[in-house]
Amino acid sequence: MRQNISPDQYRQLFLDDTPLMDVRAPVEFAKGAFPSATNLPLLDDRQREQVGTEYKRAGQEAAIELGWHLATDEVRAQRIAAWRDFTERHPHGCLYCFRGGLRSRTAQQLMREAGIDYPLVEGGYKALRNFLLQELEQGCERLPIVVISGHTGSGKTELIQSAPRAIDLEGIARHRGSSFGGTGRPQPAQIDFENRIAVDMLKLSQAPGRVFVEDESRLVGRCALPPALQDAMQAAPRVIVEESVESRARRIVRDYVNEALPRFEESGENPAEALGESLRDSLSRLRKRLGGLRHRELDEQLQAANTELARNGSADAYIPVVMALLTEYYDGMYDYLMAKRETEVLFRGSLTEVEQWIQQNTAG
Repeated sequence: MRQNISPDQYRQLFLDDTPLMDVRAPVEFAKGAFPSATNLPLLDDRQREQVGTEYKRAGQEAAIELGWHLATDEVRAQRIAAWRDFTERHPHGCLYCFRGGLRSRTAQQLMREAGIDYPLVEGGYKALRNFLLQELEQGCERLPIVVISGHTGSGKTELIQSAPRAIDLEGIARHRGSSFGGTGRPQPAQIDFENRIAVDMLKLSQAPGRVFVEDESRLVGRCALPPALQDAMQAAPRVIVEESVESRARRIVRDYVNEALPRFEESGENPAEALGESLRDSLSRLRKRLGGLRHRELDEQLQAANTELARNGSADAYIPVVMALLTEYYDGMYDYLMAKRETEVLFRGSLTEVEQWIQQNTAG
């Protein structure tokens, strides 16, 4: 019989990406879980609510009795089938509930009765979450973080993705960080965002060397940087990417138009038109900052570019619009923020030069 997972084994669970069976209710899982977790609940949301109400009304024994009453033969068969499938696919995994108590032990008992030996995590989700929060705090203190800075469109994300040691905050958040930054995929819950950052930090802390992150504001879409990470980034040294306005605009058009177009193919309408409306909606969020008149002018240019894209597949007409947004809005906002920074600049140069510097200086 495999032993249950004790707190001194938490670190290895995350380093190994151990498959985790989360037997909490779906509503709990949706609020936050771990990167390698799969939700296979003991109780569904309605059953959990009923048992919780009974616990408050009549105590633990009454709640347990109701739980077994709700676990009809059909429900048990469904749960056991799902659990068996998971354990066969992930024989070295384990299970957890919220505190490693009644639900995980009940699930473990049901599986044992069905001939399945599977360990549970002592302390459950709550203890694992606290462990990762501690690792996040410690990682922000001990890892030699370097921030990659540069005007919008300078290629910072490409550098993060090519760096030997990096945390891809935008990748984890599934958002590019700006008003136009939606990726077409739902963003993770805040707790999921934090947990994934903590796991990445934990893995990076196993070896020496600089860790690169992209310069971000507090929010990446609707995901907020953990305060400890935000403080560490504010104090960290920087490398700065310097690219021309036109090259940045062309990169943005490539990323936000050419490469984004395929995800609109299943929208039920013309992909170019659907993308165009999405871009106009993003532009509308800048209306107050641009001013009504300038917003209307840029919106008209954007509509003309949308028409060109739909007519002949060319995205070139977007370049002047993007250049205007960069020079009139994004660059000024970036320069204002950078003027308040007093941290060390380790290197500055073109995208190619910075990439070479990162490859040669990751070791520290």
